Amino acid sequence: MPALNRYQGTTVLGCLWQDAAAIGCDGQVTAGTTILKSNARKIRRLYHGEVLAGFAGGAADGLHLFERFENRLEAHRGRLPRAALELAKEWRSDRVLRRLEAQLIALDREQAYLISGSGDIIQPDDGIVAIGAGAPYALAACRALLRSGAELTCAAAVERSLEIAAEICIYTNHTIQVERL
Repeated sequence: MPALNRYQGTTVLGCLWQDAAAIGCDGQVTAGTTILKSNARKIRRLYHGEVLAGFAGGAADGLHLFERFENRLEAHRGRLPRAALELAKEWRSDRVLRRLEAQLIALDREQAYLISGSGDIIQPDDGIVAIGAGAPYALAACRALLRSGAELTCAAAVERSLEIAAEICIYTNHTIQVERL
């Protein structure tokens, strides 16, 4: 599958803002140009509800990543930076994991990360991170909303940004789920 089309079918957005954290996703599952499901759950609370995570990519691959990442969080007592680093190292070096076609966002109240199978661990400068087909739209919308001075909570900014992405991206729908810390 070409790199440009690898993560079509969803949008996941994470945000840190005013001592709060939120992650949201749409519910669309797409195979090519066909919508297979409209209310899939691609975000979770991990490590006793202290870490939020979401995936874009194949469902089985994403669920496998959640499991591996949660094991890393447990092993490192909820230390998100360490768990992210260990998952990226394992993902890059393990022959089975290297074949997973997914990306992961993870955040707590202080840090946000994008983790990929190529060994990337990206911590955004502004605490806003997005993955999936609608990522550029959701990311731009969230940045604009928060910079505009609008009095929005972190969760409200995530939800509104995903709504905007759904108006633009054919691989993002309006069935939005948001989790907050």
